[in-house]
Amino acid sequence: MKLSETFWNDKYKANKTGWDLGEVSPPLKAYFDQLENKSLKILIPGGGNSYEAEYLFNNGFENVYVVDLSKIALNNIKKRVPNLPDSQLIQADFFELKTTFDLVIEQTFFCAIAPSLRPDYAAKMYAILNKSGKLVGLLFDAVLNDNHPPFGGNKKEYKAYFEPYFKMLKLEPCYNSYQNRQGKELFISLLKA
Repeated sequence: MKLSETFWNDKYKANKTGWDLGEVSPPLKAYFDQLENKSLKILIPGGGNSYEAEYLFNNGFENVYVVDLSKIALNNIKKRVPNLPDSQLIQADFFELKTTFDLVIEQTFFCAIAPSLRPDYAAKMYAILNKSGKLVGLLFDAVLNDNHPPFGGNKKEYKAYFEPYFKMLKLEPCYNSYQNRQGKELFISLLKA
């Protein structure tokens, strides 16, 4: 199962965006606030309305990129962050990206793709990260849906995908999740091996 641009655009048109917090995710905000290197080239895949990209860009991270299938989502970012260059809002399939990055932020993209694509996700993350690059973000630690997003999972499953490619710096329950996600998220920080 591969979800299309139409599928995601329809979600935005119908305002069926339950994954959208309407603000930067608290664990990611805390992570961003301790980053010192403002020149990092950062990608947020499947970024949607990407309040994370907005927060980063407004705090001096000028090399932040969002890739999403939905033009509506990318337009929503552009309306909120008009100074973010159009070239950094990429309407494309993540799996077809050719560019490399220093840091990739995971925020509800992994749970939106079909579980059968998870091994490909791990391999693609490895491929698009520069030497010593990191994959950082949140993964659901819960049983969710099996026929439509969001798809859940657990720590043991995730380790199997990532261990061939990454050194696990952190893969543990998230202590500062958004209120309705308390006890349902893992914070990950993975270093390209």
